[in-house]
Amino acid sequence: MNETRGFSIAGIPTAILFVLLYLCCGALFFAGAATRQPAFVVTAVIAFVILVFLTKGFFQVQPNQGVVMQLFGRYAGTARDTGLRWTNPFYAKRPVSLRVRNFESSKLKVNDSDGNPIEIAAVIVWQVVDTAEAVFQVDDYENYVHIQSESALRQMAQSYPYDSHDDAQPSLRSHGDQITTHLRDEIQERLGKAGVKVVEARISHLAYAQEIAQAMLQRQQAGAIIAARTRIVEGAVSMVQMALEQLSQRGVVELDEERRAAMVSNLLVVLCGERGTQPVLNTGTLYSG
Repeated sequence: MNETRGFSIAGIPTAILFVLLYLCCGALFFAGAATRQPAFVVTAVIAFVILVFLTKGFFQVQPNQGVVMQLFGRYAGTARDTGLRWTNPFYAKRPVSLRVRNFESSKLKVNDSDGNPIEIAAVIVWQVVDTAEAVFQVDDYENYVHIQSESALRQMAQSYPYDSHDDAQPSLRSHGDQITTHLRDEIQERLGKAGVKVVEARISHLAYAQEIAQAMLQRQQAGAIIAARTRIVEGAVSMVQMALEQLSQRGVVELDEERRAAMVSNLLVVLCGERGTQPVLNTGTLYSG
């Protein structure tokens, strides 16, 4: 069921008209009473009762609000024009906020794609864009938004690892934009049937579960050290290769295989060592006598 425009007219001109009709009823009543004509009195009373009933058709529409109207259980349309409005007094009217709203989900304990238990929470920014679907497609659209958002967050968290040292593999901790987009799309797919648009969805809390937090921290630190060492070794090998090529091209020194191996070993120690090296000056010949 999609939203349609409901019947309503401007309320202020209608209210002025009703005031004039009330005055006419009063004048007719007093004229009938003064001239002792019961027909005028009865007509004035009936007209007054009808006007009182028609007054029930007045309602207000706040900014960024829609009023869903029903006629004996059937959807009759939605009024979005702000201000005082008047419509069929038989209509049942239900206001629905169209303002942007947000909430923070509870901290969920789930397993990431590697099977590690983690805690995750998210902030969801949403608004109603179709009042008919929000009211009639689901029982309580606000509760529906909360439950389905947490379900989508749980599903998304199970699709990625908490952390990854491979830049090509997205993770919850390192690829914020991709994770945010996936989470928003996952929630929007579930909430679209309720006439709700997800404006933004971002992770507000992310951590390992307490029972494995210390162990995973040590594992994370070890993984970071290994990744850093790997990067250092790759850079050191490139620098050694460049140094040997430069020495050979410029003819600075000619080294046999044994001396080349010794030079490579020394350069790798200097480049990969954790502490600063102290040079040893050789004042003699490069080769032993």
